Amino acid sequence: MTDDLRLHGALIGRPGARAQLNTPVLVIDREALDRNLARMADHARARGIALRPHAKTHKSVDLARRQLAAGAIGVCCAKLGEAEALAAGGVTRLLITSPVVSAPAIRRLVELAGRCDELMVVVDHPANARALAAAAAGAPLGVLVDIDPGLRRTGVASPAAALELAQLVGSLDRLAYRGVQMYCGMHQHIAGFAERDAAIRERTQYLQSILALLTEHGVAPPIVTGSGTGTHRIDGALGVYTEWQVGSYLFMDRQYRECDVDGTGAAPFEYALFVDARVVSCNHPGMATIDAGFKAFATDGGPPVIVDGGPPGASYRFMGDEHGAVIDPAGRHTWQLGDLVRLAVPHCDPTVNLYDSYHVFAGDTLEAIWPVSARGRTR
Repeated sequence: MTDDLRLHGALIGRPGARAQLNTPVLVIDREALDRNLARMADHARARGIALRPHAKTHKSVDLARRQLAAGAIGVCCAKLGEAEALAAGGVTRLLITSPVVSAPAIRRLVELAGRCDELMVVVDHPANARALAAAAAGAPLGVLVDIDPGLRRTGVASPAAALELAQLVGSLDRLAYRGVQMYCGMHQHIAGFAERDAAIRERTQYLQSILALLTEHGVAPPIVTGSGTGTHRIDGALGVYTEWQVGSYLFMDRQYRECDVDGTGAAPFEYALFVDARVVSCNHPGMATIDAGFKAFATDGGPPVIVDGGPPGASYRFMGDEHGAVIDPAGRHTWQLGDLVRLAVPHCDPTVNLYDSYHVFAGDTLEAIWPVSARGRTR
């Protein structure tokens, strides 16, 4: 039994359970979550785009199943370990979006392929393609050529390199060429819609030049995968991707809420992921200390947002590993020991990785406790 089930399992099904949680605790608003799922699924369906959402956001078998039930054709994983955890839970249509290159990891990949209905992986180097082909067993392993969108993190660096690698993959008996991936990660959080739109249109022209070259030489990609929560509206209008790897739309976070995702200025998705914390000290006017600090939130995205438990305009400040401050800008609000404070997370993916479980609520009724199935799977 996990610690969360030991502490909170008896609260499942009880109205008012939120007030009885031990904090800090990771909370899902299930009704908001389902609305986010439906909005993305409906939008993709209207555009004729397949959804292959990125499970690095949630690392959860339960949430992957919910995405599949909403119409996704499969899910993405950033790391092999994430894919192994999801497959162990019965989620077996997977794309690993980072190269798998070491000999031990390739052995695991081949073993995993034998347990999946569909397993695909990206490559960006001929040596990796040859190593995969040498190790593969059984049905050919699905492979996509990863294209660098300009970040210089992974991906082939030129159209010529994309063609060379696609032709190589297509020539290797134990590999099946499935298409290309180009994920413009550095563009997802450009705050202004017009600036983001211009940047994505320029990168899409580059992608189209590669697709034209591949097609000219007989290796047209069946799958063109990429996109994300910040750019899916633009990518949908451009009509180049056959599928979207959207992830954060499921939960939203402060970073994405600060972006004009669709050009209207309104947020198309709701906050659905929170950290609940409690006031542990309140000896100064206009300020309370809560039990959620650096260990409760990923810190690369700045501070979380106070959603409930403070006056209008209240802000959060990190106060160390275990603590944070809730600050009233007017300097007058008073709190009581034990008061609940709900915070929307600044960056959902790495925040999720700090917790063992999600506490799933409808209103103030605890419906379920779902494990973060792939927590800590960094290899």
